[in-house]
Amino acid sequence: MLARAARGTGALLLRGSVQASGRAPRRASSGLPRNTVVLFVPQQEAWVVERMGRFHRILEPGLNILIPVLDRIRYVQSLKEIVINVPEQSAVTLDNVTLQIDGVLYLRIMDPYKASYGVEDPEYAVTQLAQTTMRSELGKLSLDKVFRERESLNASIVDAINQAADCWGIRCLRYEIKDIHVPPRVKESMQMQVEAERRKRATVLESEGTRESAINVAEGKKQAQILASEAEKAEQINQAAGEASAVLAKAKAKAEAIRILAAALTQHAMGVYGALTKAPVPGAQDSVSSGSSRDVQGTDGSLDEEFDRVKLS
Repeated sequence: MLARAARGTGALLLRGSVQASGRAPRRASSGLPRNTVVLFVPQQEAWVVERMGRFHRILEPGLNILIPVLDRIRYVQSLKEIVINVPEQSAVTLDNVTLQIDGVLYLRIMDPYKASYGVEDPEYAVTQLAQTTMRSELGKLSLDKVFRERESLNASIVDAINQAADCWGIRCLRYEIKDIHVPPRVKESMQMQVEAERRKRATVLESEGTRESAINVAEGKKQAQILASEAEKAEQINQAAGEASAVLAKAKAKAEAIRILAAALTQHAMGVYGALTKAPVPGAQDSVSSGSSRDVQGTDGSLDEEFDRVKLS
């Protein structure tokens, strides 16, 4: 008995050394790893262990030890992000257009226990859920919105999947629509609509160009008229300033002539006054009178000359 136990212990140690050497664990015909007592779980994997037919625990990455016969590895779940191609399917939009649409689903197992015991085949269940959700969401949108709101459609599908797949321990990270195929007649009508929209845009752009051109021409004429009026105004101002300067010069000349005349009249009057105030000499009265009369005549002549000069100025 001791020899048989020693041989069993040696066999266990040998299997453990094989495991430690980096070889993959031995798997049963079902594809699940066998219970070799000492097990090394790879990173990003979760091994679900049952003991005597009931859930026992989940093996973490690294070294793990199980009890022979009693413990059994029932499920192996990958914790990596899983990419699933959603097959092409038909869906009817809100305006009764039948589309052929497919997509790609990105998901990850968050709870290995729920993924193992909550649903029989998690990937198949999520794929079917994605297809039904896609048909439901497409039925709420018209054909034009399907193409314009693809991002919001993807987000709606992801939210609907996560609400239903939470009890399965699976989280949908994102969903992407790959191809949308429309019937040939619908495709032709869409092409005609696009061409009509292009012609409409070309007409609008042409009319806007004509409008801008007319505005530019009118603005140019307006600016030309403004500049012409400003030039005419400046010319009138300059002409008025010249005329004012001429009138001012004439006024200054007349004032100067009047001043000169007034000075001459004052000087002459003072001379006459002095001559008249002198004492008369006998026998000289007649000469004085004749001299005074000559002086007065000379004064009158000089005054007439001054008046004539003032008029000429």
